[in-house]
Amino acid sequence: MKVLDVGCGIGGPLIEISRFSSTEITGLNNNAYQISRAKDLISSAGLSEQCSLIKGDFMNMPFSNNTFDAAYAIESTIHAPDLLGAYREIYRVLKPGQYFAVDELCLTERFDPSNSKHRDIKAEIELGCGLPDLRSTRLCIQAMKDAGFEVVFAKDMTEDSPCPWYQEIDPGVLSCTSFINSGLGHFITQTMTGALEFLRIAPKGSNRMFSTLRKGSHGLVTGSK
Repeated sequence: MKVLDVGCGIGGPLIEISRFSSTEITGLNNNAYQISRAKDLISSAGLSEQCSLIKGDFMNMPFSNNTFDAAYAIESTIHAPDLLGAYREIYRVLKPGQYFAVDELCLTERFDPSNSKHRDIKAEIELGCGLPDLRSTRLCIQAMKDAGFEVVFAKDMTEDSPCPWYQEIDPGVLSCTSFINSGLGHFITQTMTGALEFLRIAPKGSNRMFSTLRKGSHGLVTGSK
């Protein structure tokens, strides 16, 4: 099977899926640095014959109609300026009757647009995750249908999760792996980042970027709770 990874990042899922499935996977990404990192990781995994990378925009894919046997997107199409347009492009490059799987970060029905606290949390997530808009599950499903897909399965993965999905980024949880997200961990990281930037070891803007990511993390944890 020829499979498309829509917005593949540095290729983590691409590598894992190709390992157990033996499919030929094409990763699409518009970021040259991430493609470079992905190529190194793919080569280290010994999967260069099985995996390929294309620099391109998933809003205007450089592929012919009916090219792929399957496609998936893992937290990538949330960055689309037009979700319907992104889904339509994926539908176009898939062969008729084939499957598309997507993992989206969505607002649930509990979001109240008239609640200022809810709006503030949404804004924090959008800022920290670099999103044009955080959309509702209902809107995402409708956009998929409008693009031509038949939605055969949709599920909120948090509903029966054995533990809160955000546990590792919750500053209220103390563990060896989550220390960096504690109040003390944030303080130490912020201080070190600021010092490295001052010494010109870290690029200019690194400290500001950490603050932005921290705000996004806060929004994700608060909103999820």
